[in-house]
Amino acid sequence: MVTISPSHSNSSPPPVSIGHRIDRWDPEDEAAWEAGGKNIARRNLLGSILAEHIGFSVWSVWSVMVLFMPTAVYHIDAAGKFFLVAVPTLVGAVLRLPYTFATATFGGRNWTIISALALAVPMTLTLYFISRPETSYTTFMIVAAFAGLGGGNFASSMTNINAFYPQRLKGWALGLNAGGGNIGVPAIQLIGLLVIATWGNRSPQIVCAVYLVLIGIAAVIAALYMDNLTNQKTDARSLLDVLKFRDSWIISFLYIGTFGSFIGFSFAFGQILQLNFLAGLANGAPATPAMQATAALHAAQIAFIGPLLGSLSRPLGGRLADKIGGGRITLYSFVAMMAAAGVLVVAGTVDDANAEAANTAIMTAYVVGFILLFVISGIGNGSVYKMIPAVFAAKAAALHPHDAPTAAVWSRTMSGALIGIAGAVGALGGVAINLVLRASYLGVDKSATTAFWVFAAFYIICAVITWTMYLRRPTVSTPTPADALTPIH
Repeated sequence: MVTISPSHSNSSPPPVSIGHRIDRWDPEDEAAWEAGGKNIARRNLLGSILAEHIGFSVWSVWSVMVLFMPTAVYHIDAAGKFFLVAVPTLVGAVLRLPYTFATATFGGRNWTIISALALAVPMTLTLYFISRPETSYTTFMIVAAFAGLGGGNFASSMTNINAFYPQRLKGWALGLNAGGGNIGVPAIQLIGLLVIATWGNRSPQIVCAVYLVLIGIAAVIAALYMDNLTNQKTDARSLLDVLKFRDSWIISFLYIGTFGSFIGFSFAFGQILQLNFLAGLANGAPATPAMQATAALHAAQIAFIGPLLGSLSRPLGGRLADKIGGGRITLYSFVAMMAAAGVLVVAGTVDDANAEAANTAIMTAYVVGFILLFVISGIGNGSVYKMIPAVFAAKAAALHPHDAPTAAVWSRTMSGALIGIAGAVGALGGVAINLVLRASYLGVDKSATTAFWVFAAFYIICAVITWTMYLRRPTVSTPTPADALTPIH
């Protein structure tokens, strides 16, 4: 993973960027931070947010494309579309592990440019094939897989920003970086809405063309305003070392519940809405192209709201975790997500019992339930990621009580490694959500109700684990330093 070698000095000279290269960087040196370090960090944060924002948009492009793919034209049913959307989620999750090392290997600025330009590949492929309805389903899956490149950007971006900010500001900085990136999901959905509202549901290539331009802009801004830290070191062994701690497994599991929910619902929400709107318009009769276009428009008008609010709430989760504690905010988030999932369970059960299409009250309950899940999962995303540096700062102090510099390096290395691992595992939760929804729609009721029950049960498990491992008072008097579980209330 990424190690930042501290280099304190009595005079604390301000860090200097020469040719977008910084040789001395220690964010914990408060004098150097105030002398100019914070301005450099802010500049790199803004460039990182933009590139990650575009990455999330590309990653979620197929959540928009499926709204432009009427079943009668593309011959892909609802179950097939859920699986199609799951493919880039899976690829993005896997890519997050190698992307974790990229900024230390190539430099934060250099890798941001490379990874941004690489996004032109999936957008170009999507632009070409989405205009050809006769394309095979297998080809669409391959094209969708390339969109996973956008998902990998999150890990490299978060690892890079983790290196730029001091411990006391990591919750805010990581939350802002991730939240700004997450907004890429509703941004592309909003552009999809504008295209559908203006040109109908048969012009998806316009969305792709817009993002090809934005990709170029993100790469240029990274080249002009970002920096490479030369004292970042690649330590691949840290990925294995961090897995020796049970906290790593627990936090990764909890991130499935928060980020997995956010990204999974972001990809699926529009399609769920479209299916319900189409059922209401058709009312049992075969759906016409006009009905499909209207359903796509109605779905697009709502679908972006959830991811937008979830993205905006993520920095709030980090800020609350800084003040109140990551463990407490995470527990409160899972309890609230249980309640929101309960709203969906009730709405789905009532809907299944009614032979007719969902009425206004049921549709309102669906929308409210999902919006709550988005907002709360966003808060949980910020609080879970704040737990990572907090846990390893406590462990570092226990392992190296008389060697603060060594403890700081070890803590940052382990935190950076877990940021990559948790990001990858959490994204796999998004895959699971789409697969569970697919299975639910293939069930007897042909609805998402069974999936809602599964989600509610999972949030209960996450809440119990959070309380047990991070909030309940320890029962042992003196835990060993290497495996100490320090409560982070």
